[in-house]
Amino acid sequence: MGNEYKPPYTITPAIFNAVAEIGELVGRYTATTEMRLTPTLRRGNRIRTIQASLAIENNSLTVEQVTAVIDGKRVLGLPKEIQEVRNAFAAYEQMEKWNPASQKDLLTAHGLLTAGLIDESGKFRSGGVGIFQGKQLIHMAPPPGRVHGLVKDLLSWLASTAEHPIVTSCIFHYELEFIHPFSDGNGRLGRLWQTLILSKWKSLWAYLPVETIIGERQDQYYAKLGKADSAGDATPFIEFMAQILKQALEKSVTMEVAVEVTMEVKRVIEVMKGEMKRKEIQTALKLKNDDHFRLAYLLPSLAESVIEMTQPDSPNSPTQRYRLTAKGRNYLQMVGNKA
Repeated sequence: MGNEYKPPYTITPAIFNAVAEIGELVGRYTATTEMRLTPTLRRGNRIRTIQASLAIENNSLTVEQVTAVIDGKRVLGLPKEIQEVRNAFAAYEQMEKWNPASQKDLLTAHGLLTAGLIDESGKFRSGGVGIFQGKQLIHMAPPPGRVHGLVKDLLSWLASTAEHPIVTSCIFHYELEFIHPFSDGNGRLGRLWQTLILSKWKSLWAYLPVETIIGERQDQYYAKLGKADSAGDATPFIEFMAQILKQALEKSVTMEVAVEVTMEVKRVIEVMKGEMKRKEIQTALKLKNDDHFRLAYLLPSLAESVIEMTQPDSPNSPTQRYRLTAKGRNYLQMVGNKA
């Protein structure tokens, strides 16, 4: 195939629209989300990501057990499953150092994910492999002699493609599963590498729990992989994964905004209509006590940056009005309301 290899896929209207919607969401939420991604939230998201990715591969450990393993605590569980958690955490912690188009980094990542679990850890498989659903063979991977060349071509395409990172990440994820270059750990590595590709575009993707959404729709995930196999084309999988990525972004932002605002602040957001005077907001909230409105509603809303003054340099101006900020509008959109 050589360096001119191009994976088979088509940019359908569904893919085009999903990419546009994700791009808009990322542009709108990047600043707010990254500010809210405290070390604690980042760690929590990463733990959920690891637990979900391993659960897809039948690891039975819960989020609480995964957390305990990462914290170095004793956990009652299968040694193999505990080792999978340690390996996955080590891999995700190293992720930002890797180049998505590097074969060396790909092998290093596989080595971390499968250390102590398989003989060919960090190496391409030496034998044939098939993917079964029960007793039924649903995919026979290319023979081992072709693996190195197929991976080389895929990485060369990844390094040179001008496609949007959303599309690129989905294609790479599918193609890696199709080639199945390793004796085990292909699913874990494919999901990790998609996150890596996306994080090189926008860093917030490194901490969005995409795998959690995949886990919730696991049957569809495998069905779309199978449909793409049957078609000899990645398009069905791209369409599916683009929706997964959009849902993961929306869910993460909704959780973070919801955690940060009080019920009083939520009520302020919900009554805001364009630019409003202080008294108009108070009336819309049906509050009679001026001090209570100011202390419990207005000032916290300003502090949380969900509303802003139209004249911030003259806070006591008689013509002062208030309006929703981007964060306030984001919250409304996330809960299904309209500003």
